[in-house]
Amino acid sequence: MRKRYPCVEVDLSKVTHNVKEVLSMCSKKGINVIGVTKVFCAETSIVQAMLDGGITHIGDSRIQNLKKVKDMNCKKTLLRISMESEAEDVVKYSDISMNSELNTIEVLDKAAKSLGKIHNIVLMVDVGDLREGVLEEDVIGIVKEILKLENIRLVGLGTNVTCYGGVLPDRNNLGKLVKLKHDIKALFNIELSIISGGNSSSLYMIMNSTIPVEINQLRIGEGIVLGRETAFGQLIPNCYDDAFILKGEIVEIKNKPTVPKGTIGMDAFGQRPHFEDKGIRKRAIVAIGRQDIKVEGLSPLDKNISIFGASSDHLILDVTDSKSQFKVGDIVKFKMDYGCLLAAMTSGYVEKYYEEELAISIVV
Repeated sequence: MRKRYPCVEVDLSKVTHNVKEVLSMCSKKGINVIGVTKVFCAETSIVQAMLDGGITHIGDSRIQNLKKVKDMNCKKTLLRISMESEAEDVVKYSDISMNSELNTIEVLDKAAKSLGKIHNIVLMVDVGDLREGVLEEDVIGIVKEILKLENIRLVGLGTNVTCYGGVLPDRNNLGKLVKLKHDIKALFNIELSIISGGNSSSLYMIMNSTIPVEINQLRIGEGIVLGRETAFGQLIPNCYDDAFILKGEIVEIKNKPTVPKGTIGMDAFGQRPHFEDKGIRKRAIVAIGRQDIKVEGLSPLDKNISIFGASSDHLILDVTDSKSQFKVGDIVKFKMDYGCLLAAMTSGYVEKYYEEELAISIVV
């Protein structure tokens, strides 16, 4: 089969390998892992690679993605705060949902009752990042109301840090969840089975053995797909950072100046660009652009290639120093950060190919 470009090539064996490494690291601390599937839109081939690595519980932010995997043998959690308009689907397609609004939880209760089900929820607590979650001082009051609902079962507490405010997880803020767990047990005589201590940014606390003992769940996406924790960007030992590779086709190569001629105004995205005069350089245009990727998240595998910039449809590279003698039709390869991967996997203009290759050596 002739491949079409641009494309993302996914090495499923590397995904499976990374899952095994992350699970091994977390299990030593008594922590269960939800494999987060949103960055690749819950593509079933990749989900299966996760399951092959030992994941038994996946999470996604979108009901549409959970519908894709409804028949796959694993638990499913809706990670984004539930929408009242999707309450029936939330109950149908997720085993657990994360919530912070009592009104929405009451709507879920009604939906669960109409479907003859008990729906499990994790109450999200804001410990400082200021994204989703009940404020710490309001938790006991909302728990009291949740416990009155017949078709809702409160199974845990969770929090999210880093994604919005950049607040790092630590013993203090994650410790607030642990304290609340004990307060709830003392007041209501219930034992919460899940204390969900964040995402891949919490992995550094496992790596340096500082995570509070009673944190027993993490929601891991980037740690699996890109092999890194996200608090400091460290690579996870023995994990691959190249399971996902972006490939683009060169459509033009020309020697051109590095500073445009004429009066500089705003570009297509409302920014006023600035240019450094490097003289005449060999410039390659690759057929992919900002409609498909986050350009700032690209890293050419060829270290002698640099990125000049991009428009909606064109990525402009400086290939002057590359040892490769590029020509029109050649393929350039890139690693991606999480934001770039998210955009590429969501774009309908980027082909996706899923392959099993024998992993010979760890790329770090």
